[in-house]
Amino acid sequence: MQKYFSLLLLACFTALTVNAQTREIRGSVQEAGSHKPLAGVSIQVKAGKSSVQSDAAGGFRLQIPTGSVVLQLRYSGYKTQEVVIKPNAGKVLILLQPLTPADSTARVFKLEEKKRVRAAQSVQAKAARSLVEYETNADMAMSYAAPMPQGVYKDYNTEDYSPINENDFHTATDQPLSTFSIDVDRAAYSNIRRFLNNGQMPPADAVRVEEMINYFDYQYKAPAGADPVAIYTDMAICPWNTAHQLVRIGLKGRTVTADKVPPSNLVFLIDVSGSMEDANKLPLVKQALKTLVQQLRPADKVAIAVYAGAAGLVLPATPGSEKTTILDALDQLQAGGSTAGGEGILLAYKTAAANFMKEGNNRVIIATDGDFNVGPSSDGELQRIIEKERDKGIFLSVLGFGMGNYKDNKLELLADKGNGNYAYIDNFEEARRTFVTEFGGTLFTIAKDVKLQIEFNPRYVRSYRLVGYENRLLQNEDFNNDKKDAGDMGAGHTVTALYEIVPAGAKTDAVNWVDPLKYQQRAVISNPANEVLTVKLRYKRPADSQSQLMSKVLPYQVQAITAAPIDFRMCAAVAEFGQLLRNSAHKGQASYEQVLSLAKDARGDDPEGYRAEFLQLVKKAALLQPGSQASRE
Repeated sequence: MQKYFSLLLLACFTALTVNAQTREIRGSVQEAGSHKPLAGVSIQVKAGKSSVQSDAAGGFRLQIPTGSVVLQLRYSGYKTQEVVIKPNAGKVLILLQPLTPADSTARVFKLEEKKRVRAAQSVQAKAARSLVEYETNADMAMSYAAPMPQGVYKDYNTEDYSPINENDFHTATDQPLSTFSIDVDRAAYSNIRRFLNNGQMPPADAVRVEEMINYFDYQYKAPAGADPVAIYTDMAICPWNTAHQLVRIGLKGRTVTADKVPPSNLVFLIDVSGSMEDANKLPLVKQALKTLVQQLRPADKVAIAVYAGAAGLVLPATPGSEKTTILDALDQLQAGGSTAGGEGILLAYKTAAANFMKEGNNRVIIATDGDFNVGPSSDGELQRIIEKERDKGIFLSVLGFGMGNYKDNKLELLADKGNGNYAYIDNFEEARRTFVTEFGGTLFTIAKDVKLQIEFNPRYVRSYRLVGYENRLLQNEDFNNDKKDAGDMGAGHTVTALYEIVPAGAKTDAVNWVDPLKYQQRAVISNPANEVLTVKLRYKRPADSQSQLMSKVLPYQVQAITAAPIDFRMCAAVAEFGQLLRNSAHKGQASYEQVLSLAKDARGDDPEGYRAEFLQLVKKAALLQPGSQASRE
């Protein structure tokens, strides 16, 4: 008996030893360029026995020895490839190069084998030429592998952001009008928060200052008249350049209680491709949408469409009273495959149209990291699809998730063209805010195609610049053109815009003047009412095609920013912070210390803690900027 017990202990010890000497990696094999998943690729540990073939989604799991390991990949019609897997890599993405039509597959494989044999004699010496190793984030344990001669991406991060060319100063005499579309999106702020919480400064083009400002709630009074929007204006000395003034223009949408929100016909369009498998992607999508499901009423309907290698309908339109059915459908979703985003959008709109509610809120809600690589995927194709459906009364809301391959530029475009809003969900709290705290505003549009046009009085304004909204600028002629698309406001939403103005007679001005006009006459109308500017606003009711006009005048005043209302001080602090993150050419004397000082005094009533969180983000950014006094507070 003792003999058998000893043998059992020996077997267990041997098994433990073997397991200690191996580890599992997960990976995906795709075609270089198109990122099409490749099924049936042979993946083998070089000079070892472990091997596996990639599945239908291009994925694989493989037990490999600890330490650095060389994998060999073979696939008919593609070049044989070797990649080095580093000891701390737990996940790899490998791109295979297809053979050219002129190549003979068998011949190429033989040539590749000869090259590999020669290379194996001096792998370490020739690593820089034939094999590429990648440093990985210890938290993510990721590796991106591709051979040097066939094109190397040294960073797995392929996030995309549209370039932002900051607004400059314009003279009030030469360009008295400033026209732009409003924006109630908040995606940039939560995305910036994700970077700072991970100990990184955000890319400059990820910092859209207007979305940072509009992340916060401001206590503007709701409209009392027939118009669904109210306009507010005030001004104070600019904190980052005290020789200038800062003008605030605030909008407030009519509040609609949840029981007054029309019934909703919703289609959840969920990206379940392989790129969505991380914990902060599809699992968080499920959490976010479950919070929305809990808000549904019996009159509401929800359908669920998904897309990966192809698009499919997981759940037909289901009444909001059948929450268990909807939640079960969400729980069944799993990530895998490539990303047929364009096909998914077509299916989602088709489903929404089939269940269209004439007096209701018809909306597609897309949840994705934006990495569309199969089917209609170009910006132009997607834009035309969305614009066509928008004109039929089906709006689009966009929820962005994840990091590493996040396509902010594409998602922002989709939301802008779809008469919807755009949010970046970086944690469950953001999901709760989007779908619980602001349920009505997120889903119910009270005014569409909202445009602002400001006319500056040169008697008081020498020059001006709009802070942010670079991607929302319109031609002056667009203001009265009802065919021109613009931003939309949800129930209870607020919108804030800031202008930095140089007062008339100021000695310092960075504006570039134009030569005097030869054929034009200029006349400055005397204005005893001390009007600094006039705000004009155009909007359409959700079912209308003709716009309505509103206007508001701002009288001249001088007040210190510290004497301005709490909300004014808060949005000024946020704007200053955004300019620091962007390293703006117009940041003047901006500093993290001043941002903290302004924001601390402007916390006011902060029931959700968003303003307190802002202070922590400022301190984190200061820590990433050595020498800042704020970093030591």
